[in-house]
Amino acid sequence: MSTLLAYPPIERTSSLVPSPYVVRRFVCDTADTFTLTLSPESGGDALCFLPGQFNMLYAFPTGDVPISVSGAASRRDVLIHTIRAVGPVTRALAQLRRGDSVLVRGPFGVPWPIEKAVGHDVVLVAGGIGLAPLRPVLYHVLRHRRQFGRVVVLYGARTPSDVLYRRELAKWRSRTDLQLEMTVDRSDPSWHGDVGVVTQLLDRAHFEPANTIAMICGPEVMMHFSQLALAKRGVPDSQIFVSMERNMKCGVGSCGHCQLGPLFICKDGPVFDYPRIAPVFSVKEL
Repeated sequence: MSTLLAYPPIERTSSLVPSPYVVRRFVCDTADTFTLTLSPESGGDALCFLPGQFNMLYAFPTGDVPISVSGAASRRDVLIHTIRAVGPVTRALAQLRRGDSVLVRGPFGVPWPIEKAVGHDVVLVAGGIGLAPLRPVLYHVLRHRRQFGRVVVLYGARTPSDVLYRRELAKWRSRTDLQLEMTVDRSDPSWHGDVGVVTQLLDRAHFEPANTIAMICGPEVMMHFSQLALAKRGVPDSQIFVSMERNMKCGVGSCGHCQLGPLFICKDGPVFDYPRIAPVFSVKEL
């Protein structure tokens, strides 16, 4: 039985119409990253989504921006988005506080292949804020734990102060049915773990390559080398998926801002199986 059938159907006809939401919680995760918990202003159910999809968040009057959902798809009461403040819109969103309003439209995009992963080992490789779009996958897998094989999470951050979801990471690390490995690029006296690139963690990851579905999200150079490392371990390219959130702007493929060759990242992705994205994976960002 499909694990995703438990989720209500997504009303595609309403995805272009913005809905008013209220900030219920604001959490400062790192110096430049924060998490918004939003609920419908009307008090009804939040938008339904699948792990890997994104919403357009509008900060009046600055504009809107595509942000992947980082909360559990099984929750109907709220939408959770983890955001890095790097541009005008995300900086405006960073000024929101509890009770403030924000417009949301969505969901958009191709989700992670959770149904395909049923019965397989699952390897999640995240770099930096790339952990946010993968978190809904982990929520789902742990909620339906018996339907999946081994579960491995490999996470890399720039520095210890850039690590996201510290409490959850500690909780996940304490589980006996999940292997979590972490590393940072640059250490400090507070860090007692690995130092280096996230691909080095694959050397001690426990999974059966031929029976593995791997999902990768993070900086493109990190995703490229993670794919190479997974392939070296024997994971078929057809079982490796990446999330390409580069340059997304309108969310519906109209502006062409995220076009890579024949593909529109916002409409054809952001999640792709590696063979499909490989021909344009090395195209430099505009």
